[in-house]
Amino acid sequence: MARRLVVVTGASSGIGAAFARQFASKGWDLALVARREDRLKELAEEMKARFGVDSLIVPADLSKASAPKEIVKAVEDAGRQIDGLVNNAGAGQPGHFIETKWTDQTRFLQLMVTNYLALAHLVAPGMAERGFGRIINVSSVSALLPSANAHTRFSGTLYPGAKSLLIKFSEALHLELSGKNVHVSAVAPGYTWSEFHDVNGARATVSQMPKFWMLTAEEVATAGYDAVERGIVLRVPGAWYKFLTALSKILPDPVGRAIMRAQERRMAARAGAGQ
Repeated sequence: MARRLVVVTGASSGIGAAFARQFASKGWDLALVARREDRLKELAEEMKARFGVDSLIVPADLSKASAPKEIVKAVEDAGRQIDGLVNNAGAGQPGHFIETKWTDQTRFLQLMVTNYLALAHLVAPGMAERGFGRIINVSSVSALLPSANAHTRFSGTLYPGAKSLLIKFSEALHLELSGKNVHVSAVAPGYTWSEFHDVNGARATVSQMPKFWMLTAEEVATAGYDAVERGIVLRVPGAWYKFLTALSKILPDPVGRAIMRAQERRMAARAGAGQ
């Protein structure tokens, strides 16, 4: 009997690679998706050596509308079915909303929202029919906290809203598929050590943060895998971020926004002092 197979997008580094390792350690075969084929091949070799699992290499650019169907076709052409999906591929769109091109914003939405939903839409029916499936959508703790200008500078004005949609979508799809043994979870990490911050120009700021603010990709992947196996719809990794999200539910919105602005000023001052 063939092992179950999970598609992991954005698998070439960071949280995506950590999810690949987490699923492989549990005996899953992998379909590794990202633009950097060389990184995927290295990861596939590592997974074979460490865990004895097989990997399909699927180079794809998930900012393109055609990517979801191409990914699913590549898996089906290999004679495999998709039992799990980790929607993780992503990048920010730094800069003020009114100063960026709309084509850049639509590319961001295609990558961070539309193609997440498209992949889930393609694979969920088969999961429901077979009576087994696991879908993880990588969201962000920013979806659960008051917005801050840092989102604009490093990730984009649309970033918190896009990540919020993934949480609501995960909740709704999980309910829709209840009783079919198809679990859908959103994992909402805070700041995590990865190349994401290098790409977005946030490395200097992130490097000045207190250590308890920072998560590892492995912590995020472990939390996400545990959540989807247990059927928990939303998981916030890390004690600090659990505290922040719980506090945000108690405080009035204006107070929460004021706290975020004050914290942002402290972070900016700390980053400036470190230069």
